[in-house]
Formats: sequence, C-alpha cells, structure tokens
Amino acid sequence: MTEKNFYWKLFKSTFIVSMFTVGGGYVIIPLLKAKYVDEYHWISDEETLNMVAIAQSTPGIMAVNTAIMLGYRMAGILGAITGMFATILPPLMIIMLVASFYDVVAQNEQVKLILKGMQCGATALLLNVAIDLIKKQFQKKLLLPIVIILGTFAANIFFDVNIMILVAIDGIIGLFLLRDKKYS
Repeated sequence: MTEKNFYWKLFKSTFIVSMFTVGGGYVIIPLLKAKYVDEYHWISDEETLNMVAIAQSTPGIMAVNTAIMLGYRMAGILGAITGMFATILPPLMIIMLVASFYDVVAQNEQVKLILKGMQCGATALLLNVAIDLIKKQFQKKLLLPIVIILGTFAANIFFDVNIMILVAIDGIIGLFLLRDKKYS
C-alpha cells in the first residue's frame, strides 16, 4: 500500500468510526476493535484497551484522544493529525446540520425514536465488548484481574463510587500488584 493510500485508509476508517460513535466515548471500543484489531490488524486488543484507558484519563474528548494516539502509533505526527481531523469532522458536520434545523429536529418524534434506537444499539455493543473482555480474563484464569473487574463493578453499581475514582484505584492496583508478567 502506498503512503498516500495508507493515509486515505486511516482517514476513511477513522471518519467512519467517528460517524458511528453515538452514545458517548465508550462506544468507540467495539468499533476500534472491529476495524483496527479484527479487520486491519494494525493494533492488538491490549493496545486498544491501553489507548482507550489513556484517552479516558487525559483531558479532552475520548474518541479524539484515542484517534490521535492510534494515528501517531501508525504514522507519527501526520497520522495523529489525520486521525484527529477524521474524528472531528463527522460530529462537526452533524452538529452544524442539526444546529441549522434545531427547532424542527428537537421536536421531531421520528428523530427521538431514531436516537433511542441508536442508544440501544450502542449499549448492546458495549455489553458485547464487556462480555468478551471478561471471558478473556476468565480463560486466562487470573484471579487478581477478575477480582479487580468484579470489585470495580460492585463499587460502582452497589456503592455508587465515582468511576474516575475507581479507574484511579484500579491504575494504582495495576501498578503495584500486576507487575508480574503472568497477569498480562
């Protein structure tokens, strides 16, 4: 593949992922996995999760941060710029279009129903990725990562602990307790 074709493929695929990242930043995970891990084999599952974890914990929009990291990983600064623009363009275009017809769109029952359906689809994708990741941890039979997953879930669901605090705690646990290569 020529350099020009590569950048076009990076732009086009990132643009498409961005167009379908409806429902918040986490929806990008299954889309990244499908496109860049499963289809293109540009990155691994682990790299995807690492990029998303870093993107989530840095300032800015998670999808844009992830696209910048992916682009940089694939093609340096020019790749990062390509990823950034490809991620920003779809929502910018949609927001400009919606803003110009806001009064009509905001009250339209069909639009409301379409958005509800898209939210359901995004939720299903997130659930699919979560189940896949949990299965992989159970297949590895690694007790500590499974305890971290279940503990984080329980703390958030049953005790309403802020997710950012939980991610920080999980990061500290990972730093000190998951040093052993057998947990990778």
